[in-house]
Amino acid sequence: MSERSEHMDGVVSVRFRLPAESGAERAWVVGEFNNWSTDSHPMAKADDGSLEVSIPLVPGTYRFRYYLGNSRWENAWDADAYAANEFGGSDSVVIVRPTPNGNRPER
Repeated sequence: MSERSEHMDGVVSVRFRLPAESGAERAWVVGEFNNWSTDSHPMAKADDGSLEVSIPLVPGTYRFRYYLGNSRWENAWDADAYAANEFGGSDSVVIVRPTPNGNRPER
């Protein structure tokens, strides 16, 4: 999640990355920004074996996790924060800040 690039409309493209060390062959980014859909943001395998996808997000704070299939979930190792969830575990958190010029797009 370290790479973020801003668009002219104030939307920020956030790159989600699951390292190869996770052992995952496939994964999806699932979170508040996609209504916890387990199929709307599949990740693609990179040359180094990691899985990644870029998702455009408006500024805000979002809970998310990686879904690896077969009821297996993983948190982001490089999340901005973590928050307890209702299942007794924790969710990863990404914080998307507004653009430097203060523009915040309408939701």
